[in-house]
Amino acid sequence: MPKPSATTPFHLIYGGDPYLNEQTVRDLRHQAQRKHPDAETIELDATNADHYAFDEAVSPSLLSERSIVIVSNLQNADDKLGETMVAYCKQAVNNPAEASIVICQHEGGIKGKRLIDQLTKAGAVKETVADLKKAEAKLNFTIQCFERRNRRIEPMAAQQLVAVLGDKTGELAAMAGQLCFDFDDNPITLERVNQYLTANPQVDGFRVADLALSGRAADAIIAMRASIEQGTAPIALIGALAMKLRTMAKASAVRSGTISEAEAKTNSWVLKNATRQLSGWTSDGMRRCIQMLAWADEQSKTDGSDPVYALERSIELISSKGRTN
Repeated sequence: MPKPSATTPFHLIYGGDPYLNEQTVRDLRHQAQRKHPDAETIELDATNADHYAFDEAVSPSLLSERSIVIVSNLQNADDKLGETMVAYCKQAVNNPAEASIVICQHEGGIKGKRLIDQLTKAGAVKETVADLKKAEAKLNFTIQCFERRNRRIEPMAAQQLVAVLGDKTGELAAMAGQLCFDFDDNPITLERVNQYLTANPQVDGFRVADLALSGRAADAIIAMRASIEQGTAPIALIGALAMKLRTMAKASAVRSGTISEAEAKTNSWVLKNATRQLSGWTSDGMRRCIQMLAWADEQSKTDGSDPVYALERSIELISSKGRTN
C-alpha cells in the first residue's frame, strides 16, 4: 500500500475502508508534522465547524506561521464552509510555500460530492481509499502489513488471519504488528497465527488498548467484557494496557530527547507506532492513566474489590487521554 505524499497543501481522503481512511490521514498528518515541526495541528469536524473556524485555523497565529488542519466528516460541511474551503484551496495551491496544510476526510458516498468536485477542480489532491470488500484485497492488505515492517507471512497464515479478522481491519493490522513484535520468525507461520488467535490474553489486551487509545471507550469496554466472559483474567488485560502505556511513555521520552532509542530497549517500529499515538497526550495525562492502571492492578488482587469496574474506569481515562474534565 503506497504511502500518501504531503508535498501538496490540500488533500482529500475519500471513502474506502474506515481504518485505511484513518491510516491515510494519520500518515499525511505525520509527514506534514515532520516537514513543518513548528506548525500547530488543529482538528475540525465539518459537522459543527463553521467557515470562521476554518479561516482561523488556516491563518497564521502567534504560535506558528502555518498550521496543519485536519477536517473530518467533510460530507457534512455546510455551503458557507465549503465555499471558504474552495477559496482557500485555490489560494494554497497557488502559493504552497506559505500555505497551511489541509487534510480533509470524507466517509464516501454521494453526500458532499459537489464539494469534492469543486475542491478537486481547485487543485486539491484526492486519494480514493480501497474498500477491502473482496477477499483478495483483504489478503493483500494483510501481506502488506507485514511487508511494511520488512517481514513476511506464510500464505496460509495470512489467509487464517483474514478468515478470523477480515471484517475488522484495525484489529487485523494490530494483530500483524503484535506478531512481528513478539516473534522473530520470518515468515510468520500458521502455527504462530493460530497460537495468537486462540490462546493469548495479551492479544485481547492489545485490542482493548488500541480501541481505548483511539478514543472509542464504549467499544473498548465491550471488547474487555467479552474477553473476560471468555475466560481472560482482568489482571492480564490490565497488564497489557499498562505495557501499552509504558511503551508510549518511552516513545515520549525518546521524542523529547530524555532517553535515546537504544536506551528505550524497544523495537524501533513499536516506538514509531507509539509516537504516532502521542498526539493530544500530556505528561500529566499519561501519569494519571498509569496511576489508574496501578490502582486497577491492586483491585484485581484484593478480595471484595471489583477489578472489572476498575478496568472500565481505566479504559475511560485512557480514551480521554488522561483528562479528568
